[in-house]
Amino acid sequence: MNLNGAHVVVTGASRGIGADLARRFATRGARLSLVARSREPLETLATEVGGRAFPADLADADVVDGLIAEIEAAAGPVDVLVNNAGMGTTDLLPSTDEAEIRRTVRVNLEATIMLTRQVLPGMLARGRGHLVVMSSLAGTAGLPGFAVYGATKAGLTNFTAALRVELAGTPVGTTLVAPGPVATEMWDQVERSSDMAPALRRLRRFHLLPSCDPDELARQVVAAVEANRRHVRPGRRLAAMHWLRETPSRSIELLLKGSGAGVSG
Repeated sequence: MNLNGAHVVVTGASRGIGADLARRFATRGARLSLVARSREPLETLATEVGGRAFPADLADADVVDGLIAEIEAAAGPVDVLVNNAGMGTTDLLPSTDEAEIRRTVRVNLEATIMLTRQVLPGMLARGRGHLVVMSSLAGTAGLPGFAVYGATKAGLTNFTAALRVELAGTPVGTTLVAPGPVATEMWDQVERSSDMAPALRRLRRFHLLPSCDPDELARQVVAAVEANRRHVRPGRRLAAMHWLRETPSRSIELLLKGSGAGVSG
């Protein structure tokens, strides 16, 4: 996709990966609508990149339900939706607050599904669009402390795989982003978790926790959107884990190819 002049929506844009994504898309000439709960840093970034700020709590279903309509009324049809907003849990499940569990599921999984549902009809009607979904290596295997977070990321990975089948033959592309640790405040929280410390030590012993710079990840995501690539998965040493997860999805795609099973049929 040519990003020059394209309208790109980035959720979770006030800091970390989201802020770097906004800056990278801006360098490619995109028009940006930025979504996050924290108003002040969001508005500062919007001014920096020449975009618009839409403060919103994605854990609030009423806010999510009207968000794309609000954005499109102010800034025009959405060409690229980057579902980046997310939050993590690091406590073992019996110690995790119930409100935090619900909020994590709503922000990480439900908001992504609902916002995608809202933009898709317009993208299909206009014959142009791209969807980016921020999953994680945690979505491929269970880790202590990641029961809730990992479940949401596994859900996003399967959600995107199903979308890819539904959208086969249409002009709407998908990119699933599934990094390991990214040097952000969220990962700092993981590092401080006593519940996760033994597992992290074991994974490091086998060199299975390669860290990724958020700006480099953002660069790869923007390049993937431009090239209509289906995956961004930093960390070559983790390729085996990716393909163990990906092989069943590829098999289903091949099985259904030409069957008219997607929206184009």
